[in-house]
Amino acid sequence: MPAISASAPGKIILFGEHAVVYGQPAIAVPVTQVRARAIVTAEPRQPAGSVRIQAPIIGLEAWLAELLPEDPLASVARLVFAELGLSQPPALTIRVTSTIPVAAGLGSGAAVSVAIIRALSEFLGRRLPAERVSALAYEVEKLHHGTPSGIDNTVIAYARPVYFVRRQEGNLIETFRVNKPFPIVIADSGVASPTAITVGDVRRAWQAEPDRYQRLFSTVGGIVQAARAALERGEVESLGPLMDENHTLLCEMGVSSPELERLLQAACQAGALGAKLSGGGRGGNLIALVTPELTETVAQALRQAGATGIIITEVGSGGEGKG
Repeated sequence: MPAISASAPGKIILFGEHAVVYGQPAIAVPVTQVRARAIVTAEPRQPAGSVRIQAPIIGLEAWLAELLPEDPLASVARLVFAELGLSQPPALTIRVTSTIPVAAGLGSGAAVSVAIIRALSEFLGRRLPAERVSALAYEVEKLHHGTPSGIDNTVIAYARPVYFVRRQEGNLIETFRVNKPFPIVIADSGVASPTAITVGDVRRAWQAEPDRYQRLFSTVGGIVQAARAALERGEVESLGPLMDENHTLLCEMGVSSPELERLLQAACQAGALGAKLSGGGRGGNLIALVTPELTETVAQALRQAGATGIIITEVGSGGEGKG
């Protein structure tokens, strides 16, 4: 049986993080310049049911039976076997690699899950649709983030720009077309940003001041709706002020950091049209909207301001889903 490989892109949230947990819309887009990859190979010399997981990026090599239920890689494999009704899968090895920075708001955990689900289900003879891939990855996201919004697994599974609303009666998921592609510079602050911590802190703040936080979340929701309209009309210049406003509201939620503020100031001084943190905050990434002419200038300014990594991506270029 030949080896099967699948990959999944990273992601950034353009607008709406944190508020999306409370029923407001958010917009996220894939970042195809970084990817997670899973390769599944048969192990004919091993007895049936022998499943080995290799993840050199975290120094893991173990048999599935040895791993705890809460281990994310073990969890995703077990979810796929349950989905396909396999009590004893054939002997196989799952090897995972990734170029997506961890704890940086780029969806590394969801991308690894999606890559494993796709490679493993195809190896076992049943390619799952994006909806099921996303649903299984969401179950693993709960291990990473506690109470995730569901946006990471959604945008990564569909590999297209997504307008997402979390609802009790079923999430609203709409892929949509960006009328005019535009570049975004993603700058890594160098500070790890575990999403579960910031999501939990915002929840406690909301519980302490529900009226104030509901107003913040509602205002973010209005920004997201305006941003989608601008994206669909190709009015890129309108996005900059909306990003700035969204970032100000995230600051009011308490999820910025000195490192992110330093990067934001550097980006704006270098000519960015707008900038904001992306993801959980308190670290992770800053994203800056730029013109094609100023992309390298802004990237260099961010490096000089302390960014430990730079990714330049084009939103709406049609490259989503490749690889």
